[in-house]
Amino acid sequence: MKRARLAVFAALMAAFTFAPALMQAQNTGGGKYDQEIQQKLTKQIESKSKYKDVKATVEDGVVTLSGTVPVLIDKLDLDKKAHNTDHVQGVRNQIEVAGNVPDAELQKKLAEKLAYDRIGYGVMFNSLNLEVHNGIATVGGNVHDYPSRDSALAIVETQPGVKGVIDNIEVAPASPMDDELRLRMAEAIYGDPVLRKYAMVPSAPIRIVVDRGHVSLDGVVDSQMDKQIIDARARSVPGAFSVTNNLVVAGGKSK
Repeated sequence: MKRARLAVFAALMAAFTFAPALMQAQNTGGGKYDQEIQQKLTKQIESKSKYKDVKATVEDGVVTLSGTVPVLIDKLDLDKKAHNTDHVQGVRNQIEVAGNVPDAELQKKLAEKLAYDRIGYGVMFNSLNLEVHNGIATVGGNVHDYPSRDSALAIVETQPGVKGVIDNIEVAPASPMDDELRLRMAEAIYGDPVLRKYAMVPSAPIRIVVDRGHVSLDGVVDSQMDKQIIDARARSVPGAFSVTNNLVVAGGKSK
């Protein structure tokens, strides 16, 4: 009997001990702010016509975004807004990008835009590659600075028909020595009288990638002779630890 009374007493003490903690957890739970979160997100959604087909619901502090938007960047921007809203515990982004564009068409349009991106800002020092599968664009390659990477991703994210983007772009580490080597390489190649025709093309068909003193040459040239001349000019530049010639001859093979 005594043991039974002790057990009841212990149970009562435990209830009194944990009750305040339980009440506090209920008062500070995500559900407490659901209405406030809902109002803030609804206001942001209704303020932009591009979000007219989007709906946000909130349960226990978790936001669910659904509906459609014109382009991928709209989906990504609204996701950021939701994550940055006070008291939000998580975001389920179920928004879809409207419209369907064939992968081949998307790849062609994006490749053309990326080829001319960053003209005047060292476009010749960036070398990107691109694949599109089921509307998902995978962008890879090498760029010489972060603005170049951000610009390339922005082009993809704002292209109608792109459903998602995978960023595999590598950014070269900041290096004054590499910067100097890039300039010397560009002068040796694009300044050569035989190769000056390539300097007249805004998209800079010969791309010079430098990473810690190692040089890679990418792009398309008119002839095997041009490729050999470019290779010779690059290898004559002092300061390069190695030169890899990946140039492709138009209508032919790289070797």
